[in-house]
Amino acid sequence: MASDRPVVVYPPDEQGGRRVRVNGEIMGRAYSLHDLTVFLQRAGLEGWDELDVAGSELIEWRGGGPETWEH
Repeated sequence: MASDRPVVVYPPDEQGGRRVRVNGEIMGRAYSLHDLTVFLQRAGLEGWDELDVAGSELIEWRGGGPETWEH
């Protein structure tokens, strides 16, 4: 399933991590909103904090929103 949003956060896996893709590139696995924020800062959204990330329309959340980090 292709997304029209530049950031996709996949459902939690068995370890509670969520795979993160930015502009088609897998950035890694986030285990918290903080981890996701760090990935996005590295991808160029340097001024963003966790509140910016949680409310962003740039992110497609699959399998739960920003509050979902456990399988």
